[in-house]
Amino acid sequence: MQNTKISRRSFLWRGTALGTFAVGGVTAARWFNVAGSIEGSALSVAQAHSTAIAGDITLIDIRRPDEWARTGVGQGAVPIDMRDPAFVRKLLATAPGRDAPIALICARGVRSRALAARLKGAGFTRVIDVPEGMLGSGAGPGWLAAGLPVVKS
Repeated sequence: MQNTKISRRSFLWRGTALGTFAVGGVTAARWFNVAGSIEGSALSVAQAHSTAIAGDITLIDIRRPDEWARTGVGQGAVPIDMRDPAFVRKLLATAPGRDAPIALICARGVRSRALAARLKGAGFTRVIDVPEGMLGSGAGPGWLAAGLPVVKS
């Protein structure tokens, strides 16, 4: 008969490993926006592109400059780094006003969703999320995989 007693060290290591795996899985799901969907006022990347080109929305790519350099910026989008302290001033210089339709796109829809909520709280009334992002999420394949045009920066 084998001794199946688990030492405290073994138990803690196993618990830590399993806990780390579980937390890592949740973090990865959030990072890749696995639960993303196109509902309500959200736009697909194709809709965002066509309405931006038509001039019906102001599409803002809120990613970092290194991300723009790596993938390019979606045609019709205006790149404004969301971390820029002058973000709102630059946004207002680009968009017709706080009541104008503004769509936000990032890599996978995580940052755009969070920033959309913050902008609504700051008085912007028509903020639209593009949850697919440039790289894709649970909402869809993303701008690049959809083959939509980009402008290299």
